[in-house]
Amino acid sequence: MEPQWNLNFYRQSAIFMFVASSYTWLLPVTSPQRIPIDPQAAPEYAHSIRLDGDIILGGLFPVHSRGDRGTPCGELKKEKGIHRLEAMMFAIDLINKDPELLPNITLGARILDTCSRDTYALEQSLTFVQALIERDGSDVRCANGDPPIFTKPDKIVGVIGAAASSVSIMVANILRLFKIPQISYASTAPELSDNSRYDFFSRVVPA
Repeated sequence: MEPQWNLNFYRQSAIFMFVASSYTWLLPVTSPQRIPIDPQAAPEYAHSIRLDGDIILGGLFPVHSRGDRGTPCGELKKEKGIHRLEAMMFAIDLINKDPELLPNITLGARILDTCSRDTYALEQSLTFVQALIERDGSDVRCANGDPPIFTKPDKIVGVIGAAASSVSIMVANILRLFKIPQISYASTAPELSDNSRYDFFSRVVPA
């Protein structure tokens, strides 16, 4: 059975990728202020950015390099990490300010740092599928006996990323289970051209 593609996502992503590629070179190489650097930060929000919107796009960028000595993340990657992240944020901002591109719709984002490591990116990417996993709270009670109140996670309609092919492959294996489209901006591995295994994966790598 052929997968049912989300045409709205691809139309929005095409607009986004065009704007991002057109303005990437204009962006200063600076560190985003919304990425927490506190080592005690909650894992769900560590190395992430969240922008409110009617439609939420996921993003995967190698803001940090691969860590060593047991740490998942290393030094900041300015050009291939922060620069690309800022391009996505800048493109979303331009699209939201243009009344003709997506009228009455605001794009939001949940952007995660892959730290250039496939296993770490996989763990982070579970955030993208939380809204599609049903929670059974029937057997859970608070200390005072009241039923729990679960915070509703963002529903991700599609994911932009990742950069490294190894990361894209790892993440694609999860996203395809939930039929979430994924578009990479830099992954070039021939393996990703296998539509039977990566049927929800696409890429727009410049020639």
